[in-house]
Order: sequence, then structure tokens, then C-alpha cells
Amino acid sequence: MRDATFSRRDVLWAGAALTVGAAFAEPPEVAAAEPSGAGSEPTSWVDSAMPEVTHRMIETNGIRLHVAEQGEGPLIILCHGFPECWYSWRHQLGALAKAGFRAVAPDLRGYGRSDRPEEVEKYTILHDIGDIVGLVDALGAKQAVIAGHDIGAAIAWQTALLRPDIFRAVIALSPPFRSRGFGDSGPPTTLMPRTENAVFYQLFLQTPEAEAGLGRDLRLTFRYQFYTFSGDKPPSAGAGGLPPGMMPRKGGFLTDPPSLPAWVTESDIDVYVKEYARSGFHGPLAWWRNIDRGWELMAPFAGAAVTVPALYMAGERDFVAAVFSQDIAKQSALVPKLRPPIMLPGCGHWTQQERAAEVSAAMIDFLRSL
Repeated sequence: MRDATFSRRDVLWAGAALTVGAAFAEPPEVAAAEPSGAGSEPTSWVDSAMPEVTHRMIETNGIRLHVAEQGEGPLIILCHGFPECWYSWRHQLGALAKAGFRAVAPDLRGYGRSDRPEEVEKYTILHDIGDIVGLVDALGAKQAVIAGHDIGAAIAWQTALLRPDIFRAVIALSPPFRSRGFGDSGPPTTLMPRTENAVFYQLFLQTPEAEAGLGRDLRLTFRYQFYTFSGDKPPSAGAGGLPPGMMPRKGGFLTDPPSLPAWVTESDIDVYVKEYARSGFHGPLAWWRNIDRGWELMAPFAGAAVTVPALYMAGERDFVAAVFSQDIAKQSALVPKLRPPIMLPGCGHWTQQERAAEVSAAMIDFLRSL
């Protein structure tokens, strides 16, 4: 890939660094989450900061999802990643609306204003798929295009796989299509290394320490992640002599970036801090705690093909794209209507935020071609 300067060790360490640093930071404040389903929540409203966007609470699949909506026309559902929220699609909402589409960006279950079930087992990939299927009906539509970034892309891929009658096309940013959502080689966590002194980062995400650590200083957490995993940061080496993807059990480090990338402002950080002060990390982390369960539930669909038209985009400096480069190269075998992948030079992990105009233009071009 052009401009892809990460080594495999570097990109795996990058995945660990997000949670290592955030989880073991030592800042002063801990953000408290509001109770789930607070009765004082309005059912619809407009935020003065983005008055063109309508916010609503939608009943679907036995829970309430908060959605941000703009525009009229064919429906497109925009699923965010971890750890983000509807706001990561702020640029695409307006661009899609202007192009004649109805863009709806939900907070996934457990995020932002959406309901946050306490039971960890209620956060499997099938729960998320059920939420989105029900959302289309609740919005009064028969069909939609589904788009997703990061774990939202994993949800989008599998939603299009399971319900091509409802989702007529799929757009995925960052993760490529993988059979069963997590790959076919075996229960994911059984393949993750651990030692007496270190543990693979995805295993750490399943622990109570991760939940407490990520919320300890929200502003530092989001400043750190948006810089560290963007295309603006030079490639970083591993730390402490640990193998790739491993994090020390007894502590780590987190540094505040010297400045934010040009595509994210302190006001943007304010939004993420506010949303995670509301929701906490219990729901978002429950996805990772269900990796093996999700892999088990998707067993009947091993080797099944995505039959609808598909568009894949990723940053050439996205550590996820680098880790799954082999899957990117071969995904067309299971996605026969996949358009030529778009790799964005110099772009990191936060695809639709880092390259807002390019991503929006590619999405609109794809949607108009359907």
C-alpha cells in the first residue's frame, strides 16, 4: 500500500496502545455515567450546535436507540465504531442530505443516549444486527443501505449478509469482510497470547480494569486516541520490549499529544467527553467481552457470501487495514459485488473524520450508482 509505513509489530502495538495508555493513565477525574433509560430524556430535540440535524429516540428490538437524522430520500444507516458515537458521522450527515439521501446515525446500544442494558450477554453482534433491522422498520422504510466504521463496519457487513432483503448495499470503512464476523480460524480469544507479565490488548478490554481506566480522564483518552491512530502521527514503536499487541499487566503510559490533528477540534473532543460521561464504557466494552460468543453465534453463516453491492474504504495508514491486509486482498471472493477498494493516502483509522470530503464523495458516488 502507498504510504503504509507501519510494520506489523508497529500496527499491533498501536492497537494495544489505545487501551494500554488510557487504562493506566493517572489523571484526576472519573466520569460518572447516567442511569440507563432516564425518564427525563426527551423523545426528540434539536441541538443548537447542529440545528439541521434532528435527534430522536426510536424503539427497536426491545430497547431505545438515539438517532441523529438529516435529509429526505433513500435511507442510509451509519453505524459508528469503538469508542465513538453518532457524532463521528457529522460530516456525512450533511453531505448525504444535500445529495438527496436520508442519513440516520444511531448511537449503538450501550453508547451515548441509547439504552444501556446491564447484562453483558445482551451485546452480541446479533443484538446489534437486530437493533438495526428493527430501526429500518421503525423509521418507516422498507429498505436501506448500511454503512459502518470499525466495529460498525463489522456490524454492517454481517447485517448485509443476513438481511439482503432489507439492506440493498453496504459501505464499510476500515475492517474488511471476515467470515463469521471475526474470522474462521477458531474462538478469537483462544488465539490471543498472554504471559505472566503481559496480556494481549483485546483480552484486557474484557476486564473491569479497562472499564475504569478508559473513563478515568475522558479528555485525555480522546485526545490521545484521535492523535495516536490518525495518519498525522508518525509510526510508533512498541514499548518495554514486549511482543506485538501485548500490554504490561502492571501499568503503562499515556501522553497528551502536543496538538490535535487539523480534522478534530477541542469542541469535537467536548462532544465525545460529554457522551461518554453519560454512557460510560460498560456497554462499549461489552462488545469485546462477547467476541467468542459472537463467533459462536455466527457459525451457521461460515463461508456465506455478501450478495449485495459493496464499497470498501480504508486509510493507508490505518493499523486495522494493515493488520487485516490479507483479508482485504481476498474479501472479494466472498463479496462478489465489491467495487474496487479505495485506499486513502496518508489517512489513519478515523476514516470518515480524517478524510470527510473524500469519504462523503465516494459514498455518494456509490449510492447514486445503485
